[in-house]
Amino acid sequence: MYKQIIVIVGMPRSGTSWLSQIIDSCPEVRYRLSPLFSFAFKNAVTEDSSKEKFKAVFDGAYLAHDDFMEQTSNRERGHYPTFEYKETDAEYLVIKMTRFHNLIPTMLQYFEKLKMVAIVRHPCGAIHSWLTNPNEFPQDADPNVDWRSGECRKTGPEEFWGFEDWKTVTRLHMRMEKEYRGNFCLLQYEDLVNDPVAVTKELFRFLGLLYTRQTDRFLAESQSRHDDDPYATFKHPRVKDRWRTSLQPQIQTEIIEEIEATDLERFLK
Repeated sequence: MYKQIIVIVGMPRSGTSWLSQIIDSCPEVRYRLSPLFSFAFKNAVTEDSSKEKFKAVFDGAYLAHDDFMEQTSNRERGHYPTFEYKETDAEYLVIKMTRFHNLIPTMLQYFEKLKMVAIVRHPCGAIHSWLTNPNEFPQDADPNVDWRSGECRKTGPEEFWGFEDWKTVTRLHMRMEKEYRGNFCLLQYEDLVNDPVAVTKELFRFLGLLYTRQTDRFLAESQSRHDDDPYATFKHPRVKDRWRTSLQPQIQTEIIEEIEATDLERFLK
């Protein structure tokens, strides 16, 4: 059974899939995608659930063989890597969530050894990636109207979409970074793209993970070829700036003007 829990969080379309596979490249890791969105554990806990209920979800996810949580289809299609060297009894349970941000404070409060990694992408980049993903942005919605609220994509309180949620979630991450300094790490997507090896090595030191040649190879491969599938983890680095020429200028202007000279300005790199 695992000895350590690592939770990866971030707004949708912020690089969480790539980050999760970077961490999954460590042989000591057993990765699971959003157990609370899986059939097995759908909405199994809330902010008011007991520590025992949260632990039951973690334990169940670690032991489960679930195509959704293991992302079997994406691996078979080549959108995700398949790592050759993995320990049978992995010491680290790694969970990725782009939903259920409302549960973050509860998890950090309950589990003293739990470590959490948040990744934040430039808001224009995150919003543009969402608006241009046909699997995530509803075809009957208007991007010029719905980019801010994200209501067209929400089906419950666990969903976080749009610019207003980007601000809310990012401020939550910043608050957790201050309150749980030894347990919470906040990364910027652009920093990871620009210098993946240095950022990953520092992150692995924080998490207590061993940086191996398997991680080194994946980092190189993930940026050396490009897969157009929106969920693929193999992307050319220039993708991070695609929004500058493709996102509607009015949306860019509103986002940047609203964030400049605020506590969120650090993410406008």
